[in-house]
Amino acid sequence: MATKQIVSPLPGTFYRKPAPDQPPFKEVGDTVAVGDVVGIVEVMKSFNQVVAEEAGTVTAFLAEDEDAVMPGQPLVELDG
Repeated sequence: MATKQIVSPLPGTFYRKPAPDQPPFKEVGDTVAVGDVVGIVEVMKSFNQVVAEEAGTVTAFLAEDEDAVMPGQPLVELDG
């Protein structure tokens, strides 16, 4: 199986959940389809969805919830 990564589209703060009281979009072991939201990056109070461009299974999150991220930084690792 090939390993793929989902990267940050923008600089900002990465969030794994849509809101603090909500469950994460995805967990390790979850299947991801093309177009699935795996997190959000907040830039100056603007929330931008991080969308999977390839399908696979989440093997790791490379950024933690509320981490500062840069464009092109790997956020999620997929197998498949």
